[in-house]
Amino acid sequence: MVSGSEIVSIISQRQDREQFRRKNWIGTFEEYLELVRDDPKVTRTAYQRIYDMILSYGVEVVTKGREKEHQYRFFDDPLNGGRDAVYGLREPLHNLVNALKSAAYEYGIEKRVLLLHGPVGSSKSTIVRLLKQGLQRYSETDEGALYTLGWVDEEDPSEVHWCPMNEEPLHLIPERFREDVAASLNTGHEEDDFKVRIRGELDPFCRFMYQQRLKKYDGDWTRVVQDVRVKRVILSEKDRVGIGTFQPKDEKNQDATELTGDINYRKIAVYGSDSDPRAFNFDGEFNVANRGIVEFVEVLKLDVAFLYDLLGASQEHRIKPKKFAQTDIDEVIIGHTNEPEYRRLKNNEFMEALRDRTVKIDIPYVTTLEHEKHIYEKDYNQDTVKGKHIAPHTIEMAAMWAILTRLEEPKHAGLSRLQKLKLYNGKSLPGFTEENIAELRDQAHNEGLVGISPRYVQDKISNALVAHPDARSINPFMVLNELENGLKHHSLINDEELKQEYRDLLGVVKEEYENIVKLEVQRAIAADEDALMRLCGNYIDNIKAYTQREKVKNPFTGQYEEPDERLMRSIEEKIDIPDSRKDDFRREIMNYIGALSIDGKKFDYKTNERLNKALELKLFEDQKDSIKLTSLVSNVIDADTQKKIDVVKGRLIRDYGYDDESATDVLNYVASIFARGDTKEKN
Repeated sequence: MVSGSEIVSIISQRQDREQFRRKNWIGTFEEYLELVRDDPKVTRTAYQRIYDMILSYGVEVVTKGREKEHQYRFFDDPLNGGRDAVYGLREPLHNLVNALKSAAYEYGIEKRVLLLHGPVGSSKSTIVRLLKQGLQRYSETDEGALYTLGWVDEEDPSEVHWCPMNEEPLHLIPERFREDVAASLNTGHEEDDFKVRIRGELDPFCRFMYQQRLKKYDGDWTRVVQDVRVKRVILSEKDRVGIGTFQPKDEKNQDATELTGDINYRKIAVYGSDSDPRAFNFDGEFNVANRGIVEFVEVLKLDVAFLYDLLGASQEHRIKPKKFAQTDIDEVIIGHTNEPEYRRLKNNEFMEALRDRTVKIDIPYVTTLEHEKHIYEKDYNQDTVKGKHIAPHTIEMAAMWAILTRLEEPKHAGLSRLQKLKLYNGKSLPGFTEENIAELRDQAHNEGLVGISPRYVQDKISNALVAHPDARSINPFMVLNELENGLKHHSLINDEELKQEYRDLLGVVKEEYENIVKLEVQRAIAADEDALMRLCGNYIDNIKAYTQREKVKNPFTGQYEEPDERLMRSIEEKIDIPDSRKDDFRREIMNYIGALSIDGKKFDYKTNERLNKALELKLFEDQKDSIKLTSLVSNVIDADTQKKIDVVKGRLIRDYGYDDESATDVLNYVASIFARGDTKEKN
């Protein structure tokens, strides 16, 4: 057993005290100027800093057709192991980063409120949370360092009164000297993209302290800055440093001082005036978020009085604290809202000023099946779901239904909504190119802005996990039933026609699941490697003789016979090769084998997907009757059949991710399908 001293020793060896010292650096104003001279980026604006923070994680550029997609690794949440990763929103996230880039380069968007707009549960809050956490972590790195100033106490030099708004120390430079100082600080960095630009005035507290010292030192600015100390700032939402969050309350409890600070009445007795900045708490969300980011939750629910502060903060980069003049701020202002609230904004003529000062960025639901699956697999996997096994396709079917509710009916004749889902998910269909798929997306204006929220699906998966305490495994039908039952009382869906449409889509998903598991069981039954190789060898011998107009030697009689047309067609028909195309298909296989031979490679039927599928289906057909899968339905199984079924079950567990219970369930289900098919044939 490890002792307490050994545990302490482990931590002692891993701690980085030098990093701690850098994070807690305190120096003089002159020392800060040297820091700026060495690395001008410490003076970046909030927009510049957050844009650089995102790029610091790297960008992957993916070419799709003629378009290039940017995948910003920051939104994969690498530092938290992907816990808050955002899936399937490459284009919306690219639009957001482009807006931040424009603001960083001061092209105009820095004077706007960034408004994330989308349906409930579309990751708006997650995106903002990532930005806030990322900015906090970035400020802890050497690359993301930023600094603020404070004033040495006149009576106790060991005490420093730090700026309540953590503002940029270069604001101490008088206006008439700023151009020359900036030019001096930029010397040696002419080739760099970033240049120091000194803008903004001291906040009321620092302005008061500055003027006091200026009077004390008879206008000698150099002596004033000797009383200044500069320290490293680490942004932190918990400590309310550089990161603010504002959430509207009911109208009776809303107070604009929550944004811009309020008078500290206890200190009025000390300083004698309510207009003394030392008697003011600069703790509103705009104050604490200076140099960083402020989030407005459900921003369009703000009272009108708040909107005036918001408009001034975005357009002028200034706020108006009570009893004080306009005060400069430097922060990213980002809000989020849903569709009903945004419609209210568009229909309200009094909100025209706000509309004019917002940059709307749509954050829709995911419309790609694989990405939707990732959302649920992150929370529901064998590591997180203790004591329960999640049967294959359970998460996939729930995700498929969610995606189908978000897709619009395709205008393309003969294309179903399910086929559209598969195209979006990367499956190729005859007659559809990347350009066709892009056209499908362009034609659907509200796709992803309507439909079922991931939260609803997550809730129903949770219900399925607890609603079957005796089951060791949950299967797709358990979850699909929960999804259907929940529609009766869905708080956001009041339209009965829409509920019926969603129920119909559950039927589509169940049918798709039936096809998937039938194929899996077929493959498990036909997964006899030796039998497949023998069948393949027999087929290849026959098509070789057929294409070369030769005969085949019968292994039993030793006689040469015509190629077995019945055998060849029984395999080719399994993948819908018509009789008119059989010659082409057979030549295609022989050419493929010949090309491999020229390269010195041996033919393997597994490398040809179509042939592999055809052989599996043929072998399944041949073995189905010997296994007597339908006997599972009647519960009358002889020992030989049970042995064969156990082999199939073992393959399902080994190759497809089932456990014993879910493998038994799926075999019983597929057996009932075949039994229904047999009954239909008899009728």
